[in-house]
Amino acid sequence: MPLPFLVSFALFIAHYAISSLLTPTQQTSPAALEEFDFPQVEEGTEQAVFFGDCWTAGWQVLWYGDMRTKKIKKGGKK
Repeated sequence: MPLPFLVSFALFIAHYAISSLLTPTQQTSPAALEEFDFPQVEEGTEQAVFFGDCWTAGWQVLWYGDMRTKKIKKGGKK
């Protein structure tokens, strides 16, 4: 009874080792703020206010979040 389990476990370990060795590693860097392309609102453009779900052809982005970067501080309160 334990022999089929050991064979399947050995095959699992071999499959995991081969797949981890053959997987290519990618070196990615975080996206810079200049890489984002947000639509800009021109001065004097009317702003539509919707309450509920609505689909509009002329959409505009007035605010898209705080895109500042801050260093991660190690440690914390314990």
